[in-house]
Amino acid sequence: MLIVTGVVEVAEVGVEKASAAAQEMVTETLKEPGCMVYEFSQILGHKTRFRVYEEWQDQSALEAHFTTPHMAVFQAILGEVGVTSSEIYRVIGGEKQPLR
Repeated sequence: MLIVTGVVEVAEVGVEKASAAAQEMVTETLKEPGCMVYEFSQILGHKTRFRVYEEWQDQSALEAHFTTPHMAVFQAILGEVGVTSSEIYRVIGGEKQPLR
């Protein structure tokens, strides 16, 4: 399993457009082979910050995701809304187990 997680921040004027684009991205990405979890959420108390959390079956599924039409559209919209910062990380390996 491969996890992708991080935070994206957009200009305040682009929050609504970014949120709508993220919703469409989630809808389409969850249909992809190898995608187990794909989430965007607005961070409480920080209107312009969005948490990204993804779980992928493997690296090839993630790489295929980067070539999809909906990824191209999403990237274009992020360019329009003004991303002010982006810190996204990939976590490889490990085993997912309940906390308790």
